[in-house]
Amino acid sequence: MSGRLFDKVAVVTGAGTGIGEAIALKFAQEGARLLLVGLPDDPVEDVARMINGAGGFAETYLGDIAEERHAEAAIEACVSAYGRIDVLVNNAGVFLAAAETQDYPIDKFDETLRANVRSVFLMTKFALPHLQKTYGNIISTGSEAGMIGIAKNTMYGGTKAFIHSFMRGVAVEQAAHGVRANCVCPGPIDTAWTHKSSGPMNREMESTMIDATPMGRRGTPEEVANVFCFLASDEASYVTGALYAVDGGVTIAKGSVGSAASSHFKKQPAGRLPTRHSHDGLKNKDYETIT
Repeated sequence: MSGRLFDKVAVVTGAGTGIGEAIALKFAQEGARLLLVGLPDDPVEDVARMINGAGGFAETYLGDIAEERHAEAAIEACVSAYGRIDVLVNNAGVFLAAAETQDYPIDKFDETLRANVRSVFLMTKFALPHLQKTYGNIISTGSEAGMIGIAKNTMYGGTKAFIHSFMRGVAVEQAAHGVRANCVCPGPIDTAWTHKSSGPMNREMESTMIDATPMGRRGTPEEVANVFCFLASDEASYVTGALYAVDGGVTIAKGSVGSAASSHFKKQPAGRLPTRHSHDGLKNKDYETIT
């Protein structure tokens, strides 16, 4: 395989489902060699089989990277397999509850903080010495929720706002070492998290989300992966500290604008990636909707 990421070595966390699966497949199509990271219950091995079966290169590491030993071991597994790291994608995260702040379960707070904040810090910490050697880059998954206020989404949004600020700080700090750092900030994407049937959103939240989006639809995981690919590539050599919104315009909109969207915008592109697990991100996970 050749392409914009030819021969680059990338670690992708949360690589088994949703946006992470699409990032892994897109990077492989563009020639990257990959270490795919996920929890033992995630279909990471299946994604690796797809990549390897198509002539790409993908190794896997299964473990909870919010634990120091697993985060460090994942980075070392990549170096052991490929000799270096050029790109770190911090994509792993959870959205476990939709609830007003006074009703938000404390156990879900702790779990969300662990998965969304601690894992990003640990993976970044352990990857940086290797990225400094290759003048590599980091791309973390932020969110529209970290940019705007969303009711019943304060905890998740707070963790994403941390990631935005953390990546900007890392970008400034690590410029001295030749390392870039950026965020991709998805809006409503067609994954388990944005459907009431497979995530914590209720019917009202789901319909409001689409109606508030100028393009009048969810984005696809592939549309998000395309931006990750650009930022990982040498085409983005002058981009660092950026927050790239891939959100159909939702963060700049006000009111019910989705219904007025052009039919051209409302139609999801067919895409080219053979994704299988776009809606599997919350399988085997305990999530809640508290109204």
